[in-house]
Amino acid sequence: MTTGAALPHPLLAGVSTTPVRRRASGRGWQLVALIAALAALLPIAAVVYLSIAPSDGIWDHLWSTVLPRYIENTILLMLGVGLCSALLGFGSAWLIALYDFPGRRWLSWALLLPFAVPAYVIAYVYTDLLQYAGPIQLTLRDIFGWERASDYWFPHIRSLGGAVIMFALVLYPYVYLTCRTALLEQSDNLMLASRVLGAGPARIFFRILLPICRPALAVGLSLVLMETLNDYGTVSYFAVQTLTAGLYDTWLNMGSLSGAAQIAVTMVGFALLLMFLERISRKSRERYSSSNRQRAIQARSLTGWQAWLATLACLLPITLGFLVPCAVLLDYAITYFDVSWNSRFFTYAGNSLFLSGMCALVLIVVGTVLSYSIRIQPSRLNRVLARLSCVGYAMPGAVLALGVIVPFAATDNWIDARMESWTGEGTGLLLSGTAFAIIFAYCTRFATISIGSIESGMQRITPSMDQAATMLGSSPLNTLRRIHLPLLRPSLLTAALIIFVDCMKELPATLILRPFNFETLATFVYQYASDEQLAQSALAALCIVLAGLLPLLLLNRASMQQHND
Repeated sequence: MTTGAALPHPLLAGVSTTPVRRRASGRGWQLVALIAALAALLPIAAVVYLSIAPSDGIWDHLWSTVLPRYIENTILLMLGVGLCSALLGFGSAWLIALYDFPGRRWLSWALLLPFAVPAYVIAYVYTDLLQYAGPIQLTLRDIFGWERASDYWFPHIRSLGGAVIMFALVLYPYVYLTCRTALLEQSDNLMLASRVLGAGPARIFFRILLPICRPALAVGLSLVLMETLNDYGTVSYFAVQTLTAGLYDTWLNMGSLSGAAQIAVTMVGFALLLMFLERISRKSRERYSSSNRQRAIQARSLTGWQAWLATLACLLPITLGFLVPCAVLLDYAITYFDVSWNSRFFTYAGNSLFLSGMCALVLIVVGTVLSYSIRIQPSRLNRVLARLSCVGYAMPGAVLALGVIVPFAATDNWIDARMESWTGEGTGLLLSGTAFAIIFAYCTRFATISIGSIESGMQRITPSMDQAATMLGSSPLNTLRRIHLPLLRPSLLTAALIIFVDCMKELPATLILRPFNFETLATFVYQYASDEQLAQSALAALCIVLAGLLPLLLLNRASMQQHND
């Protein structure tokens, strides 16, 4: 009987069997991580530098006139959106996780659907429905015989309160997803012990479930508030004077770049405060989590009117946040299909696909390099560089655009002056006012999605595979190509899809950084809806919504698989 050598792992096929003599230093990977971190910090450094430059008294003027109102409206908007999102998100997560009622299974994933609708799209739709000349008020006047607006009272949708409702309807899934996961991770023994000790549903809710979900609730709310702070399309359309709207007004209307930078620094302060609070809540999460989960939580069956009330409570945000907007957009898209389906639509869709695809591709490469550099050399420096590469997510799109266009424009001017002095001909715009500037801003803002997803996938790969490859003489690059990338395929796909959809929806940075006569689907919808021509842009808006559905379904599937495991 012949005894053969042990076969290598299939993923190690083709890896050199030459014994390794020395471990790779990883300096090349560290250099890429350093470049990524510096690129992420460039917009922040530019904004801070501009904010301390002479402002010709504009800051004093802003502070004595409009800035307090900007800050007040921003705080009120964030408080309102946070409260409504917490009620919708935590309430629906509580019902889905703890109770069984008609439609619970499909409602558990359908509650994520409103997240596919951008806030500015739902704002345009409901304004079209609820304004004085809209179908709802027209119907009410026909039924009751009213002739003028003074004959009746109707809520004004384009207001601070209307903006709060619009944001809450599409952002509550952040809270729902984090709280649902936290509740499903708990042991049913905790519920049984509470009932045995005589605690009723109300006491269990306030004394047990709410403290358990407090860290998850804080994480979800921090994401909601950062998205609220980032928005420009909704607050601009509703004429709500927030810090974001103030930045645009100071920069583009007043012509004060330093004044806009000072407002931008204020916005960054808001964002960093939210990130700080989220980090604190995450560190305290194990305080509330059940460490010995022995039995999955059992949903309690509801009957009669309670069951149908629970179904209605979960169906309401889905209807208002997804079904109604999509129905209106679909009706408009069909009615005005011949008007919308033209060469311009294909051009704008192609621009969106190009920018989103390029950003997803770049960030997948950068995220893989950063995550792998930490794996092969888990030093404090590499971890710090990776964290610094994620700071762009805390920057609102308008701030990020300001921080990108200023250094890019300065670089263009310097290169143009040098080339003109050497050759007699200028170079024009090489960086600012190009698609490269938009992709750079996208990559800076959404790098945290790529790094977080890929790093999480890396942690599920056993270190013994790296050790085996190293013993067989494989270089770090070869190990990454033959071992890690095949195993990271699901994480890479998820990250790419989420980045792609976020780039499709991004509006503030695109509005500022886009070249002349360059439109994406998002800017096209914004321009037409602002001119009260939502019907003509409904097809483009519907495409943005449909593009966001696939990542949502994948995200829900991954969340449920994690719970089942």
